[in-house]
Amino acid sequence: MTASSDLGTSWRATGIIRRMFPLLVVLSVIVLIAGIRLEQAGALLQRYGVIAVMVPTMVGTGGNLGAVLSSRLSTRFHLGLTVTDPSDRGLWSNVIAVSLLGMTIFAGLAGAGYILDGLTGGQVGGQSLLIITVLSGAVIIIAAISFSFLATYLAFRYRIDPDDVTIPVVTNLVDVLGMITFLTVAAFVLG
Repeated sequence: MTASSDLGTSWRATGIIRRMFPLLVVLSVIVLIAGIRLEQAGALLQRYGVIAVMVPTMVGTGGNLGAVLSSRLSTRFHLGLTVTDPSDRGLWSNVIAVSLLGMTIFAGLAGAGYILDGLTGGQVGGQSLLIITVLSGAVIIIAAISFSFLATYLAFRYRIDPDDVTIPVVTNLVDVLGMITFLTVAAFVLG
């Protein structure tokens, strides 16, 4: 699949607003639903303050990983390269780079959380923090990769400039799924 020549006409403000407004409304509703889930986890977050501190970093990192990959995939489409060929080494190098970067950051977050937990009374412990962040991080990375491919492919399939839609879609979906996953894994591990 190659980039369509009519994507160059998508720079008009009215076109961008027409395409983005409904999408942003839907994404806002999804984020509101995530806010309800966050509120439901209030007891867990109050009991384990380090988990509350880690939520924004886990969520932000997942969304950023998805944004990076979406941007790279969008560029590949604009250059006329495919993103659906499983034998494409360039494609795999991007996926591997995002995966390794994510696991490194999530493991580092576990270490930082352990230090913070120790400074504030040590309620969670290093092993539990490592399990929570690495397991949640793996799910977040898989979601970031999956949503990046899906959003980029669908944007081009439906002749929508992926630069307009992929990053908002991927970051919102990965943020929401990441928060729900992190809180669910934390609740399970911490009992």
